[in-house]
Amino acid sequence: MTALVYAYAITPSLADPEGSSSLAAAVRWIEQVALGTIATSIAVIAVASIGLLMLTGRLQIRRGATVILGCFVLFGAPTIAAGILGAVRSGPQAAAPVVISRAVPTPPPLPLPTPKAAPSYDPYAGAAVPPR
Repeated sequence: MTALVYAYAITPSLADPEGSSSLAAAVRWIEQVALGTIATSIAVIAVASIGLLMLTGRLQIRRGATVILGCFVLFGAPTIAAGILGAVRSGPQAAAPVVISRAVPTPPPLPLPTPKAAPSYDPYAGAAVPPR
């Protein structure tokens, strides 16, 4: 009997089309709020104010770096997750053979010509300073 109830709960309903789940819509809304324009604006203001507080010495650098790192992790989460999933899906790979090559030393660059000394020019010398 319980297997029949679980099977009924898992099968999709004909009246409920694919993608119209209220839970999925709620998760998409939370994602848009957390990564949208408003959140980006708040994060920019937070990073700027934390930077100003660290610059004036009113906030410890460790605490400020934690806030800034948190913003990077929040907005980089999709990229981080995609990288982790890609590494897990590809599985362990054999190590590539190490090729040691001997580099041919390049000659040192030619020295640049020394610039000529510019004559001293003082635009105010004639008006207020007596000639020498």
